[in-house]
Order: sequence, then C-alpha cells, then structure tokens
Amino acid sequence: MNLSLHRSMLLATAGAALALSLTACQSDTATKSAPETTSSTAGKAAGKAAGGEQSDASGTKGSTGQAQSTASQGSTDRADKSGSAGSTGDQASAATRVCTARDVRVTAATQGGPPTTHIVLTAKNTSGHSCRLADAPHIQFLESHKQDVPAVAKSKPASPVVLTAGAPAYALVKLSDGGVDEDNEPVSAFSVMLEGDSTVIAVNAPGSGGIAVDPAKALTGYWTPELRNGADDF
Repeated sequence: MNLSLHRSMLLATAGAALALSLTACQSDTATKSAPETTSSTAGKAAGKAAGGEQSDASGTKGSTGQAQSTASQGSTDRADKSGSAGSTGDQASAATRVCTARDVRVTAATQGGPPTTHIVLTAKNTSGHSCRLADAPHIQFLESHKQDVPAVAKSKPASPVVLTAGAPAYALVKLSDGGVDEDNEPVSAFSVMLEGDSTVIAVNAPGSGGIAVDPAKALTGYWTPELRNGADDF
C-alpha cells in the first residue's frame, strides 16, 4: 500500500516536471520567434519606406530635369527668335528702296550768320512709305562749276538713313569761310541730286538776297537723322 502510494507520487512529480519543461520550451520558442517576426516586419517596412523615398527622389529628379529642359528650351527659343528678329530687321533696312526725287521734298535754311557761311538742307519724306537716303547730296551751286560739292568723310553715318513716312533728314553745307576778300558768287537757286536717282531737284536759296558761295571752299555733309556736334562741324 505504501509502495503504490510512493509510486503514484513519483509519477505525479515526474508529470509536473515534464509539464514545466514543455512550458519553458514553448516560452523560449515564442520569445525567439517574436524578434524574428518583428525584425522581418521592420525590414519590410524599411524596404517600403526606402522604396517610397527612391520613388519620390526619382519623381523629383524627373520633374526637375523636365523643368530644366523646358527652361533651357525656352531660353533657346527666345534666343533664336531674338536672333531672327535682329536679322529680319537688318534685312528689312537693307531691302528698303532708295529715296528718289518723288519721295522727298528738299529745302534749304541758313545756319548762323551773318555772314552766312553754312546752310542746312532738309529732305522730308512726303511719300506714304519708307525709303533710304544713301551717301551725301550731290550739290552744284553754279553753272560755271559742274563738279559736285565735295563731301566731308567724318560726317558719314554708320549706316544709311531710313526715312519713315513724314520723317526728315539733314545735311550741313558749307558755303564759304565768310571772308570779305573771298571769291564769292551770288546764288539764288541751286541743284541737288540724290544718290541712286538722276533727277535734278531745284532748291531755292534761303533769304531774299540769296547766298554767297565760294566754290573753292564749299563742302557738304552726309544725310543724317539729326545734326551732330563734331561730326557735322566743318
């Protein structure tokens, strides 16, 4: 009877120990599995986050590249358009036809004096379109002197003068040095021709008594949009 009881107690004790051992094993397994699962989940989350950042970075880079490309293209287009406009403007000026006697009205006025040593020629565009005044006016004051009045090189503008409808151009003309001992001749009218046109324009001399001209001292400037100090002083 005591032997049976003792055996029963041993069996109960062994069963309890086995149960405790199994419980400890299961606890260790759960503990080891939990970090792995957490680590795996964190890794996937980090992977997704990294993937998202790469995607955003790629998208930003793509947008920036596209914006830079668009801006660059826009600058190129503007430069091209600007260049084309400049070229077109130059070609348009070069293509403008030369003014003829039909396009302009030429008049003369005194400058300074007395004595009157210079006059100013004005060529006003009376046509309805633009035209170009090239070179200097071809002036002859006297029938006895068929040579054109010499042009002063320093008064030549950088480019021919283009007159829009109604616009004027000017040319300064020297008559004499103003000396009483000069070989002057009275002139009441004189002839002017434009470069590129063989038509003779008769111009009345300013003043009631006309002008006194020394053919040996006479000079003319080039056509310019306005009289300029220095270039037109002679």
